[in-house]
Amino acid sequence: MNRLKQLFDKKDKDILSVYFTAGYPTLDATLKIAEELQNAGADFLEIGFPYSDPLADGPVIQKSSEVAIENGMTLKVLFEQLKSLREKIHIPVLLMGYANPMIQYGVKEFCKKAAEVGVDGVIVPDLPMYEYEELYKNDFIDNGLSNVFLVTPQTSEERIRKIDGLSHGFIYLLSSSSTTGKALNVSDEIGIYYQRVKDMKLNNPLIIGFGISDQKSFERANQYANGAIVGSAFVKTLADKDDYLAHIPAFVKGIKG
Repeated sequence: MNRLKQLFDKKDKDILSVYFTAGYPTLDATLKIAEELQNAGADFLEIGFPYSDPLADGPVIQKSSEVAIENGMTLKVLFEQLKSLREKIHIPVLLMGYANPMIQYGVKEFCKKAAEVGVDGVIVPDLPMYEYEELYKNDFIDNGLSNVFLVTPQTSEERIRKIDGLSHGFIYLLSSSSTTGKALNVSDEIGIYYQRVKDMKLNNPLIIGFGISDQKSFERANQYANGAIVGSAFVKTLADKDDYLAHIPAFVKGIKG
């Protein structure tokens, strides 16, 4: 059974996912960070594969991608690193990145490799839904990978329900249409949007991302969803190359309380 489904069957609220960029701050950091996050209490992980033109990312994650690429991180290197992923990591792991490097690598081969190393799902924000449905859906399904779609405040109910029908994991509910790293917006307007989606009683769990940075914003997100994703705020803590692992337990505790 897919580890994501196992997680959501077991736990339906206060789920914490943490995003970090593969190969940052050092090329060999990926599995070390994953293990430390698991031990600290993260419920699932999103490992970003870097891209030279990350349009949806704010400056923190953009910088981490630049450094990772300079360090030599590629999809080929990442899959080599992840060969030993399941020796120590038992929580769900997703890969997150942009369509261009995945398509250059070959979507069929990408899905096959991801499944081989024990990845549970993929988040590709700029992969159009119709392309996924018409060209790549079977590659994901045949390899047991959840393709996670994003929903914004502008997404129509019709499209959300179509996304729900195509999803086999969770729905990524963006706190805004902005880039990553912006503070969580809990204005009346955004609160109505969160509630609107919650009230749709979708089949898939909802996880809120973009702007979760502390316990307060994590708790706010969990009023409307099953959990939340922390990205930029965590990546910031990794900037200290000499001691980046030491900050992880306190960071996770600071989010979960």
